[in-house]
Amino acid sequence: MIRKSLTFGVFSVICLVATVLLPAQSATPVGAPTYSKDVAPILYANCTSCHRAGQIAPMSLMSYGEVRPWARSIAARVAVGSMPPWHAAAGVGEFENDRRLSDREKDTIARWVAAGAPEGLASELPPPPQYAEGWRFGQPDAVLTMQEDYAIPATGTVAYQYFEVPTSFTGDKWIQAYEVRPSNRAVVHHVIVYARPPAPAQPAAQAGPRPAPIFTFAGGMEIPAGQTGGRALPPEQRVAPGPNERPAPRVLGPSLGGFVPGTPGRQYPADTAARLVAGSTLIFQMHYTTVGKATSDRTSIGLIFADAPPKTELRSTALINGSLEIPPGAADHRVDAEMTFNRDVTLWSMLPHTHVRGKRWSYDVIYPDGRTETILSVPNYDFEWQTDYMFKRPLELPKGTRLHATAWYDNSPANKSNPDATKTVWWGDQTWEEMMFTGLLYSVQPAAPASTTASAR
Repeated sequence: MIRKSLTFGVFSVICLVATVLLPAQSATPVGAPTYSKDVAPILYANCTSCHRAGQIAPMSLMSYGEVRPWARSIAARVAVGSMPPWHAAAGVGEFENDRRLSDREKDTIARWVAAGAPEGLASELPPPPQYAEGWRFGQPDAVLTMQEDYAIPATGTVAYQYFEVPTSFTGDKWIQAYEVRPSNRAVVHHVIVYARPPAPAQPAAQAGPRPAPIFTFAGGMEIPAGQTGGRALPPEQRVAPGPNERPAPRVLGPSLGGFVPGTPGRQYPADTAARLVAGSTLIFQMHYTTVGKATSDRTSIGLIFADAPPKTELRSTALINGSLEIPPGAADHRVDAEMTFNRDVTLWSMLPHTHVRGKRWSYDVIYPDGRTETILSVPNYDFEWQTDYMFKRPLELPKGTRLHATAWYDNSPANKSNPDATKTVWWGDQTWEEMMFTGLLYSVQPAAPASTTASAR
């Protein structure tokens, strides 16, 4: 049983279907907010990146005519803080992509709806935001696409599929922004795009001792993708290969980017970028779900390149505990993971990921001097809207700092999204299995120059 995502937009279709249209107003009450002057700027800044034609939201909110039928529902969802979607706890960390509206913006929308949602003067309407056709961050410098329309059956479970896409770039590229775009959003649960560099002609000679790894994982935390890490998944729960299987290659390479509900791409801060090695092959890891009719998908990734090598090279890794084993009926099962940084690093963002039993997350850093700081708390994790939390001020973590992640799971009957509360749950790719995964974006700080202090005699 796989939970289908009914909407990835800012307002739930289920809640909106019952919306009662507001009565027409013959005149705007004195002092009341209007759409043109007060509400449109809020929606333009916070909603229309998703709520426009061709994007993931279920309706467009680019004009008064499109907004007015949903006015009461907009006000209701904004008032309780469920929309725009944001699941991190207030007061723990500051994030560049915080979607929450200010109290003033919430009050403006509430007073506008209470006044009958008046349109106002056309002369006061600001210009609508301009979006590149189909792309969130502007027209890409390169668009790389799966080389086939992959057929997806009407029913059943589809194992992860892997598609290789050559890049053919003769020189290294520096990625400043990317967006992953499925051609058929209805069947794409998530995408991870890896970049496998070309194999060297011959192994490079190792001169001197091998450098220490940038980070060290606690025991059992470094689990290859696709393994359970704990006890083997029972045969009856495994997904059998299908007739059009595209199996995982032996080497994937580092993650280049991805697509999850709520986070289809990323634009990096100025003077930072991620390296794409010349001649790399992109590998699209595709998680498909069936929707009751046979269809197909051909996903693409759009890349925007920096004009020059950046001051800071961004890298990605993951903190994983693949040995999780969640007992039947457990309502608050805890799973931990930990890593130690062996170099001075800067942490730019974190993306927590569990499946439908995941309920909340917390992240602590333990500094070398023993201080502990909670850097992110997600008390209401939402599988249908997964956020890459980007720190407003990236965290500088000295060598020896430990990053500790804790996730809690609800495998009880009270969890309405739980596929089967009577079964033990292990790590696995499919939605009815579970994960304890955090994607990390980081950079390595330059090593301090060696001391040349002379000894005195």
